[in-house]
Amino acid sequence: MTSHKTWLITGASSGFGRSMTEKLLARGDTVVATVRKMKSLDDLAQKYGDHLSVEYLDVSDLAAIKTVIDRTFKVKGRIDVVVSNAGYGLFGAAEEFSDEQIRKQLETNVLGSIQVIRASMPHLRAQGGGRILQVSSEGGQIAYPTFSLYHATKWAIEGFVESVAQEVAPFQVTFTLVEPGPTKTGFREGLVQPLQTLPVYDATPVGAMRRTFAEGGFARPGDVDKMVDAMIACAAETPAPKRLVLGSGPYNRIRAALQERLAALEAQRGIAESTDIDAVKAA
Repeated sequence: MTSHKTWLITGASSGFGRSMTEKLLARGDTVVATVRKMKSLDDLAQKYGDHLSVEYLDVSDLAAIKTVIDRTFKVKGRIDVVVSNAGYGLFGAAEEFSDEQIRKQLETNVLGSIQVIRASMPHLRAQGGGRILQVSSEGGQIAYPTFSLYHATKWAIEGFVESVAQEVAPFQVTFTLVEPGPTKTGFREGLVQPLQTLPVYDATPVGAMRRTFAEGGFARPGDVDKMVDAMIACAAETPAPKRLVLGSGPYNRIRAALQERLAALEAQRGIAESTDIDAVKAA
């Protein structure tokens, strides 16, 4: 029989965060859910009472993250799993976005996620360990046109987690990067677009992506509930998988990208080795 755990989930008002909150509460776990719309979880609060605590948090407010997480650990005593889930995407050509749009994207997806992890770390160390699920995307390993800034955030947080996971492994703090593909979570509806688009991109891959989205032709075959079930199950796995790819499409696309990258690397082996100093070559 599974022992009940306490979870902290950011971005819990919709999508993966909402579904995970519902499933965990239904099985008897305790959840601290952060939201930007305080009434979005009222139905669950009424149904599950003290098993659900709701905190207002905009993860682009870096100081607020530490305040909320410190308070959460103090009140709950122990958090078994931290799920860093909050985020959104920019959609358009890189040069079309305003500086403010770019700043907000980086603050939310990168700095916000980093601060959630950093603020949790002292508490997880003090309690003897814990698990962090960082929700990334297949877009943390591959890239599409029109998502350059979103990809920048996901590639960045994946590099951060890869490094930090090594730093805190001696404290029994473990990580998994969750990489789902297109899914009906509300991500598409929440995409932020440039205030003005540039006609020069109409006949490029950017224009093709815009038309595909406008015509509703971008498939989202991922099953939210199945993906969340996999995330919850993954949080109990030992050792923790470094990555959790969700969806057959993401699996195939990431696999193809990695094979292509490896082939390109192997083709450059001679060049790479030729640039060592002579002493290294002799050794």
